[in-house]
Amino acid sequence: MSVSRPIALVSGVVLIASLSACGSDSESGEESTAGSTGGAFPVTVENCGTDVVFDQAPEKGVLLKSAAVPYLHELGVLGDVVTARAGAYARDYYDDETWAELESIPTLSDEIDSSGHLQISKEVVLAEQPDIVFGEADNLNRETLGAAGIPLMEEPGLCPEPPADPSFDDIYEQMRTYGSIFDKAEEAEAAVGRLETRLAEVLDRVDPDEQRTAAVLYPTVGGGTPYAYGTSSMAQPQLEAAGFTNVFDDTSERVFEVTLEELVGRDPDVLILLHSDGDPADVEAAITEMNGAEALTAVQDDAILTQLFNFSEPPSPLAIDGLENIVEHFQR
Repeated sequence: MSVSRPIALVSGVVLIASLSACGSDSESGEESTAGSTGGAFPVTVENCGTDVVFDQAPEKGVLLKSAAVPYLHELGVLGDVVTARAGAYARDYYDDETWAELESIPTLSDEIDSSGHLQISKEVVLAEQPDIVFGEADNLNRETLGAAGIPLMEEPGLCPEPPADPSFDDIYEQMRTYGSIFDKAEEAEAAVGRLETRLAEVLDRVDPDEQRTAAVLYPTVGGGTPYAYGTSSMAQPQLEAAGFTNVFDDTSERVFEVTLEELVGRDPDVLILLHSDGDPADVEAAITEMNGAEALTAVQDDAILTQLFNFSEPPSPLAIDGLENIVEHFQR
């Protein structure tokens, strides 16, 4: 499939789930060769600081989060390997091909509570007898799955300690990691090549004289403190690639609460607002209708882009699509 338009991905969980991280307990496993082995198993990959061992290429997978979807699709294993999924999958992320693949995968649960957590019993997932689970839930973390002998893969950007300096290279390396796990090294390199070409095409359209500042926020619809993204989020290299300066580039945290007073003090020229579902107009209003928001330059100039969360976080092929959205929206 071409990478010329948004690659399949969906947030599947709202803000709190996106802030959640994979467990830190180590799985037991025998010593093995790390990285791509050209079909030689066992294979060991590091995930959230834990060595995860695969004795063979997984044949039955369960999706508890959606972040792995674009990688699996590009490697040609989404429809073949994933036998069940849970969570909410927004149609806007998907091209027709990937959507058809996802629609063919049975849903175990699409129930999300008010705080954004997936509601699913451990027994329902274990009954699938998966040999890999993508993403964790509150009751299905590395420890509980490991006790059942099931490897868990979480996206590095959602780990308790995400990479301190995320970059687009992280996307390529994660593609290679999945290529190693599924014995698809050649397919992974081909996918990386397509992504590199796509990124270069987007960067060619960036204004070399761009000097505006920006902030990436996750507003709390219905009232409440918004969240902002610092230098350990994928939003940082994304803004840099678009030519913007993150007004929170002095904050190493991935995501943190920010007051309107702090935001006004830093006064970004543009705002990028992230959301997981619902009406984008409500997301924008959650910022623009805050008392005092009219003091923001971005609000005065209507320099605001609202886009789905996974176009910025975590690092994935969709971050390239998100970058394209930013470049196109704020072109002058």
